[in-house]
Amino acid sequence: MKDKIYPTLDAAVADVPSGASIFFGGFGGAGFPNNLIRALERQGAAGLTAISNNCGSGEGELSVLFKARRIRRVIASFPGPQSTYFQAQFAAGQVELELVPQGILCERMRAAGAGIFAFFSAVGAGTEIANGKEERTFEGRRAILEQALGADFAFIKAWKADALGNLVYRKAARNFNPIMATAAKTTIVEVDEIVPVGALDPEVIITPSIYVHRIVQAKGLRNV
Repeated sequence: MKDKIYPTLDAAVADVPSGASIFFGGFGGAGFPNNLIRALERQGAAGLTAISNNCGSGEGELSVLFKARRIRRVIASFPGPQSTYFQAQFAAGQVELELVPQGILCERMRAAGAGIFAFFSAVGAGTEIANGKEERTFEGRRAILEQALGADFAFIKAWKADALGNLVYRKAARNFNPIMATAAKTTIVEVDEIVPVGALDPEVIITPSIYVHRIVQAKGLRNV
């Protein structure tokens, strides 16, 4: 069995290429893989497509990568008023934005993880979101075709992992992280603690090990 535990954050992200598409977990300040984000900034990959709920807050979260001008395109549901680096670059035409309703963003990722190529939804029908998308009518309601959304990598944050990669999250930090893990080619997770196989109660495991490829312990490292 391949060892999924990496010795350092930098080792875990060393092969992420420029131009990669990356899911970044987190919502409202909870569950962001901040240590992995900072390791990626040190690594230097550029021209990235970032897929996340928001685009950073102040100097933290994805703002680290926007400040370093590593992101070319972003797919998000709420860029956020505190995402100052993104806002400035978007206004200057230096970064592209695909704005997606939050529920549709989740369902597009879930569909990718489930092997579903596309689905119809009434959300956004008749609005700018529908531009360029196939439209049909179901039970008298207009619906538009949404494509599944996968990524090359998922950077996620969990509370505990065992050596196999089974994951447990802490409270609201679960948010987008589990669904992103299912829809990426390579899932990299930072955790507070790595425990022996068998130490996690199966009833509380949210992400099964089959979806996790790399684990790095980041407890005690600066997480801002």
